[in-house]
Amino acid sequence: MKLARAIHFDESDQHVFASPARTGEWCISGGFEFSDWTEGDLTGKPRQAFANGWMGLETGGRVTFVAVTQIEPSEVETLTSLLAQHFVTYYGAPSVEAAKPVAREEIAQMAELCEDHAPNTLLTVARELTDSGVRESYRVIEAQEAGLEQFAIHGSVDD
Repeated sequence: MKLARAIHFDESDQHVFASPARTGEWCISGGFEFSDWTEGDLTGKPRQAFANGWMGLETGGRVTFVAVTQIEPSEVETLTSLLAQHFVTYYGAPSVEAAKPVAREEIAQMAELCEDHAPNTLLTVARELTDSGVRESYRVIEAQEAGLEQFAIHGSVDD
């Protein structure tokens, strides 16, 4: 099974998101957070989270880029429990057990998005408000093969 981890190329996420995800943290879309938002909610850092932030499952923070990678089944169960607890804490779910099926489905949707991509493929998300709710689209940036000749200097020390 594959899922995606937060990746940072610079420190911009530290400045654009109110709560940035940690590098290496497992992520999902987290679009559910915006299900009842209106244009009036789209200001400042919350707007940035809405526009293109993946949700980190450990911190609830946001990140711009995620990288596809393998995940172990035992890790999926741990993440399911974390997300279920998030639903209890922040959305009023009655219990972790009651929230687990929804958490499991959110993680399964992310796994489905990742399944056909090679490891290290980068993903971005873009959201917009429509008359029927939040619309998400995804961009895929394939991992580039890098040959040794791109990094090594060939020659002789005797020259």
